[in-house]
Amino acid sequence: MPEPEKCRYTKSHEWVFVDGGEALVGVSDHAQHEISDVVFVDLPKAGRAVAQGEATAVVESVKAAFDIYAPAAGTVSDANPALAADPALLNREPHAGGWLFKLKGVDLKQVEALMTLAQYQEFLKTSA
Repeated sequence: MPEPEKCRYTKSHEWVFVDGGEALVGVSDHAQHEISDVVFVDLPKAGRAVAQGEATAVVESVKAAFDIYAPAAGTVSDANPALAADPALLNREPHAGGWLFKLKGVDLKQVEALMTLAQYQEFLKTSA
């Protein structure tokens, strides 16, 4: 699973890690703390084409439901089956077993334009 330093981040707190031809997508540790206790995750179906910034998944917590946005354009190739059985995995392992979905055919220029971990950490300081 990707280390936080190797991911790119969005202002809506998703992370993306490109490995070969696929991109793994999840929510940042900061986001999972804000969401708090995750009780349900609605994941996209494989084969769905998504645009950058498109609401692609929904995470429900004891507080509210939160849209998860595609950090780059691509086609969903897989969704994390472990989250159906254990949604709280998202809280425990946001950068490991709690990933949400994979995208293929991602626009690498869109990914490269996202924030590095250092930039994301600075963003968090100014957005609070």
